[in-house]
Amino acid sequence: MQIAAAVAIALLVLLTDVEARASWRYIAALVCVSALLVICGAIVDIGNALSADRIKQQSEMLEEAYAQLESLNGALRAQRHDFRNHLQVIGGLLEMGESDEAAKYIDRVYGSVGALSAQLRTASPAVNALLRVKMAEAQKRGVAMDVIVRSAWEGLPAQGWEMCRVLGNLIDNAMDALKDTPSPRVTVTLGEELRALIFSVENNGPEIPMEIREKIFQPGFTTKGGERGQGLAIVREIIAGYGGELTLESDENHTAFCGRLPRGAAQPPEKERGESK
Repeated sequence: MQIAAAVAIALLVLLTDVEARASWRYIAALVCVSALLVICGAIVDIGNALSADRIKQQSEMLEEAYAQLESLNGALRAQRHDFRNHLQVIGGLLEMGESDEAAKYIDRVYGSVGALSAQLRTASPAVNALLRVKMAEAQKRGVAMDVIVRSAWEGLPAQGWEMCRVLGNLIDNAMDALKDTPSPRVTVTLGEELRALIFSVENNGPEIPMEIREKIFQPGFTTKGGERGQGLAIVREIIAGYGGELTLESDENHTAFCGRLPRGAAQPPEKERGESK
């Protein structure tokens, strides 16, 4: 359309007599039309860029959710594969009269199975999968992770893959903060109030300094080096897009990110959710 308009202007200039071309009104009109074409083109380009960025962000979220489901599937397959071996070990201990050792072994196996199975308690399969994956990851990193589900999260306003990004970023940050903490622990709590669904991700790591507490929510700010620093900005943006809020509590004993999502919050328009990412 811009090309057609430019061609039309060029033809108009060529077909206009010399005296008319010299008129200042004529020149001013051409300048105004050209400026409008440039502005329209810029608006279209910006819209296309925002749309492409939105699609990219959503694709990344979906890929992340898919990877979490794949990891969960692998953990479940490993459990099924090991189950027969566990039974054989327990049977062998009982035949040898080692009932105490058999009981201890059962406790260890039960704890491992329970860590992956206890989280099928919310109405969001994606959130359930995310929690399972993060519990398995925490176990590998030597971090004790407790998940307290006080609500099934019925009527979650955000989409499951969006909440996976919210909780996943907060849990990852919590575990990263425990690098040099003795007896590291992360506690994830899901609950509800009369008018909102709530959650918190807490760790027993060091206090976040007061001077950077607001900066950590800014895109690009990081204390970890590299090209990181987008996680908390994305988390706050997703929550705010549904009319919710994310707050930070931190002292020498714990750090907790607490979120609140109003019940029945309308899904934000695609433009609002994607344009600032």
